[in-house]
Amino acid sequence: MSTLFSRIIAGELPGQFVHEDDLVVAFLSIQPLSEGHTLVVPRLEIDDWLECPGDVRDRLFAVAQRVGRAIRDVYAPSRVGLIVAGFEVPHLHVHVFGVVGLESFDFRLAREASQEELAVVARRLRDAM
Repeated sequence: MSTLFSRIIAGELPGQFVHEDDLVVAFLSIQPLSEGHTLVVPRLEIDDWLECPGDVRDRLFAVAQRVGRAIRDVYAPSRVGLIVAGFEVPHLHVHVFGVVGLESFDFRLAREASQEELAVVARRLRDAM
């Protein structure tokens, strides 16, 4: 059975993409913790990050760093955070988002964002990348 993220990658569900290549994609979270909150996801359905092949892992984190720099350039947060939580969707994904302190890592602070709002953010990040 395909995961929610595989369905987004396949275009079956909406997603605001900021990056796509043969190994990984990056799209905006529909429940962002801060402006530009992006999920970097391998195309390959991998549940546990410990099982990720080295080439995919390396590309995943290279893209996460590129996205993080774009978030920093566009939104100027104090820092850019990164989380591999692994509980929301059984498909490896890296959260990349602007933070002001440890309190920024609390998923209870997430809010709903519309596809229209996310489209504007995605365009800004793509332009910065």
